[in-house]
Amino acid sequence: MTRKLIAGNWKMNGSLDTNATLVGEMMAGVGTPACDVALCVPAPYLAQVQGLLAGSSAIELGAQDVSQHKNGAFTGDVSATMLRDFGVRYVIVGHSERRQHQAESDVHVAIKVKRALATGITPIVCVGETLREREEGMTEFIVKRQLSAVIHLNGHCISEVVVAYEPVWAIGTGKTATPEQAQAVHAVLRAQIKAATDNADRVRILYGGSMNAANATSLLAQPDIDGGLIGGASLKAPDFLKIVAAAA
Repeated sequence: MTRKLIAGNWKMNGSLDTNATLVGEMMAGVGTPACDVALCVPAPYLAQVQGLLAGSSAIELGAQDVSQHKNGAFTGDVSATMLRDFGVRYVIVGHSERRQHQAESDVHVAIKVKRALATGITPIVCVGETLREREEGMTEFIVKRQLSAVIHLNGHCISEVVVAYEPVWAIGTGKTATPEQAQAVHAVLRAQIKAATDNADRVRILYGGSMNAANATSLLAQPDIDGGLIGGASLKAPDFLKIVAAAA
């Protein structure tokens, strides 16, 4: 059985004081989890959270984005080697909010995945459809197109990534796909990965559409859901810890 992964995505939230309290509560309550746990924090707080997690083997550090460039005159970008300096284990790539607000294309996302992998950081590759695309019956086409770009550029290394299915219509809206809806898309992604690598069993596929303490157990019980990419619930230690417990 694949060890599940619960990764928190703080998005653009946090402060030095609130981070210290939140991470302290998580570390006090996480114990020895039966799943992998990560916190993907805003870049300015990587050093702080790295220090807060020092000595802990229960929670890994993650980042929310990485530059497609190795280094150079790219003001505001953060390179994979910079993330590695802070002990970053995971990095979110291609989140729908970046695809929408920063106009990141499938090719940009694929290049970022390659940069992360080359530096020893595991990318959490986000794919997902909008409400209009779902209503028009395009869900499978959209998620397969997005993942295909990553597979095409990274080849056999695709077995080293984590994939997160994030239906855009269920992010930050309070809506969530039913366990059956989520499972159906996860099964499509699983089949696509199996066609691309002999090591498909190493790839974890997370659900990222408003998973919370109330629905985590039913979602995580689905055969092709290997964990969650958690947004709002990762800003509340009790809720996040309940999701971690559900992943057991």
